[in-house]
Amino acid sequence: MKVESGASRAPEPSINVTPLVDVVLVLLIIFLVITPLLAQRFWVHTPRQERRQVEQLPPADEAPLVLRIAADGALAINGTPLSLADFEQRLPRMFAARGDHVLFFDADDEVSYGFAVEVLDRARGSGAVTIALAKPLAADPAVARRP
Repeated sequence: MKVESGASRAPEPSINVTPLVDVVLVLLIIFLVITPLLAQRFWVHTPRQERRQVEQLPPADEAPLVLRIAADGALAINGTPLSLADFEQRLPRMFAARGDHVLFFDADDEVSYGFAVEVLDRARGSGAVTIALAKPLAADPAVARRP
């Protein structure tokens, strides 16, 4: 603040910004130094997935394995009816006799979703590396009508 002698003049305020700039620059330097130290790293340990590669493709005359679930819950592989317990025992032997571990899946529309997923989980546990749909989704009229 500037004060002059004399009755006619009032005091005039003046701001000295030099200390303010000094403080701001010191804070900026502190933040620039501290910010890289604040980076946190999270280590995620995921379970290892065992991947089995298909060594060879099946011969052209060998039909692929097609798992079919009927509306009543009956299972069949390539037309051979199987029970759920028998399915888990025979599927690894079928894969052992083949060069690939590919299983095609087809289910009626009336099969419950939970049962279909349970059968697919058991197929994966029995050695199926690749599970594919036996019929394309576009052939389903309900899917084809969607925009």
